[in-house]
Amino acid sequence: MLAEHKMETCKQHVGEAASKRCGKIRISGFALFLPTACLLAIFLSQKSENEPNKAPAAAATFDNALGLVLTPQASNSRTDGEISQLQRRIREGRNVELWLDRLGWAFVAKARESFDPGFYKLAEECARSIEMRNPQSQEAMLLRAHVLQNLHRFKESETLARRLVQQRGLSFDYGLLGDALMEQGKLNDAVEAYQQMMNLKPDLRAYARAAHMRWLKGDLEGAIEAMQLAVSAASTQDAESAAWVNTRLAFYEFQAGRINEAEQRCALALLLQDNYPPALLLKGKILLAQTRLSDAVGALQNAVKLNPLPEYQWTLAEALRVAGKENEASAVEAQICQRGASSDPRTLALYLATRHESPETALRLARAEFDSRGDVFSHDALAWSLAAAGKLTEAHSEMQRALAEGTQEARLLFHAGVIASQAGHSADADRWLRKANDLSHLLLPSERNELQTVAARGAGKKASVAPNPQKTFSLGPSTARKTQPKT
Repeated sequence: MLAEHKMETCKQHVGEAASKRCGKIRISGFALFLPTACLLAIFLSQKSENEPNKAPAAAATFDNALGLVLTPQASNSRTDGEISQLQRRIREGRNVELWLDRLGWAFVAKARESFDPGFYKLAEECARSIEMRNPQSQEAMLLRAHVLQNLHRFKESETLARRLVQQRGLSFDYGLLGDALMEQGKLNDAVEAYQQMMNLKPDLRAYARAAHMRWLKGDLEGAIEAMQLAVSAASTQDAESAAWVNTRLAFYEFQAGRINEAEQRCALALLLQDNYPPALLLKGKILLAQTRLSDAVGALQNAVKLNPLPEYQWTLAEALRVAGKENEASAVEAQICQRGASSDPRTLALYLATRHESPETALRLARAEFDSRGDVFSHDALAWSLAAAGKLTEAHSEMQRALAEGTQEARLLFHAGVIASQAGHSADADRWLRKANDLSHLLLPSERNELQTVAARGAGKKASVAPNPQKTFSLGPSTARKTQPKT
């Protein structure tokens, strides 16, 4: 859909700019933040509807897995209507493998639209039904691998992705492999996979991965440039993907301090996809940084209602507390502790460590997460939890691993500065606190307060860190309470 000159421009920009920053790295990718599985549905839906079924004799066999995926769904959205239509075609008993494949990707799209992981399990059952008819099906392998990726089973996803690359080597296969590798912290290998993806098909998926890798490497302007190409390649036919890339571009603009541009991008994302939770979350953070508390609380409450994950709830709780709604904030925080261990253990670990609550639980969660997910943010969560548990030497070493890629992320830099200060590395503390201070508008109110406290303490010893002229937030009397979460 892009003009040829745009494709060639992306090849040149992504390759040259990234290589300048990180040697062999010429392109990159993004799994957790980018809905790759949903994006693949665009390509897969273009298959011919007349494609012959490879196992006609078994097509009408309604096994248990097939019976499960044929359970009627509520028809409230365009995706629900598509699911119902595909289920009807499967019941007709012709081209069952083709329609099962399409149904699986429709369930993936529904999972992303509704933020209900149960639809990923239905997609997995679609893959299982295809494999019962054709054990060597590459379509089933691709579908299953993307489900595993979204369920954070990265090692299993990598195994299937490598098989797909060896057997056929489509751009989507390389993207899947790069995603699994990146989430495990194998960035050099991920870069090679993403480069192959870009070489084969420079499109929205490849551009967004390039943007994320540039961001991971600390090249914010390069990330903005690449994500603008992704936005230009988006289509209203896939509103969720278009909303996502606009939301991500809004975040980059927000980090760069271009608030008006970030707000406009958020507004566009919400036009593309009404009540889109990631855009609502970012909108709430932008409003919170501007101390527009009432508007921030409203946006964040909508986001949490649609997607009650710990990161969303944590942001809402902080906004509520700053707005003086202590009881409501405490109620939201109770939900984080009750459900966070199953829905997002890494964020729960960060939350507990930040609040100085149950450091043993935070450390256990961070270590468990690290077993399957070794990216820079898992290193950060482990380092921050180690520091909360008083293991400062280990925390400082782990933090160096988190910083190794050059990622300029506000929370990461804030943690680095605090840990270095606590461990007695004053020069490192000074450097990281300065960087975090420049990005303090991205931090939550409690984090910003602690940053200013640590920076002021260091400035008292050596006048080197000037505080950011951001308002210090009053967080209420219960900020430092030591409750035991039900995890």
